[in-house]
Amino acid sequence: MYELVTLIGGGGFVGRYAAQALLRAGWRVRVAQRDPRQAYYLRPLGGLGQTQFVAADVTRPDTIARAVEGASAVVNLAGSFGDAMRIQATGAETVARAASAAGVDALVHLSAIGADSASQSTYGRSKGLGEEAVRSAFPNATILRPSVIFGREDQFLNRFADMMRRLPVVPVLRPAARFQPVYAGDVGDAVAAAVGNPGRFGGRTIELGGPDVLTMLELQRWIAEATGRKKTFLELPDAIGGAIARLGFLPGAPISWDQWLMLGRDTVVSPGADGLESMDLTATPMVAVAPSWLVRFKRKGRFAKRVHEEAV
Repeated sequence: MYELVTLIGGGGFVGRYAAQALLRAGWRVRVAQRDPRQAYYLRPLGGLGQTQFVAADVTRPDTIARAVEGASAVVNLAGSFGDAMRIQATGAETVARAASAAGVDALVHLSAIGADSASQSTYGRSKGLGEEAVRSAFPNATILRPSVIFGREDQFLNRFADMMRRLPVVPVLRPAARFQPVYAGDVGDAVAAAVGNPGRFGGRTIELGGPDVLTMLELQRWIAEATGRKKTFLELPDAIGGAIARLGFLPGAPISWDQWLMLGRDTVVSPGADGLESMDLTATPMVAVAPSWLVRFKRKGRFAKRVHEEAV
């Protein structure tokens, strides 16, 4: 059995994949978040005594100090769209300082492609400031910058698929914006690799993207095909899209002004940047995994193909 890693935000979407990867590798995992009861579903994934749960909040330094006490490694997955500065900038600094004070061997910080302390977007700016604070407090930290993350529980592919299920015509904001979606399982594996080898990955910034680079319009067409829905897509000019974002609502899905600003920048791995391959990991294409859960958005669900074949 390996030593203890504190996984801050381990009960969230990415957290479940990071926890599984760490548990498979034999780590003892301490999940730290505001309400640890929300992470109890992770218990059966580990052996007896391999998981533990503590209440912690990145906006309360005393709770983070207790959460990292005795750990060999710390992973910070805490993020927020609604309280970005306190959680992703100030909170990131709190975690890094606590990890440094505790003398941990490895700190892994989850940021995002597009992190930039000068970004117009509050989200992107908070991520950039968080990276700077982490580097200052814990220079040997590994910073992981994923593109948009997809997985069974995501609010990305599922959100668009649900919108297509409900709307006869699908409006598309920023149709030319490019994405390089990365599978949550690959992000979890990257976390485990960085935790397990700080000598190799410490001090590096690694950008995580999948094998598919798609525009917003191409992505939505792919989802429509994967769910067997023939849809009309309405490409909205930026003037109209911006006005909708100011109102905070797009038919079928809410969108904030900050999210609109984020869409103004491609979310793809930078040329020459270290990526998953630099960690000896292979990126998972959407077509390999996403249809297995997107099937629920088909008109006949997972029985759609069988009904069609019987009709023929």
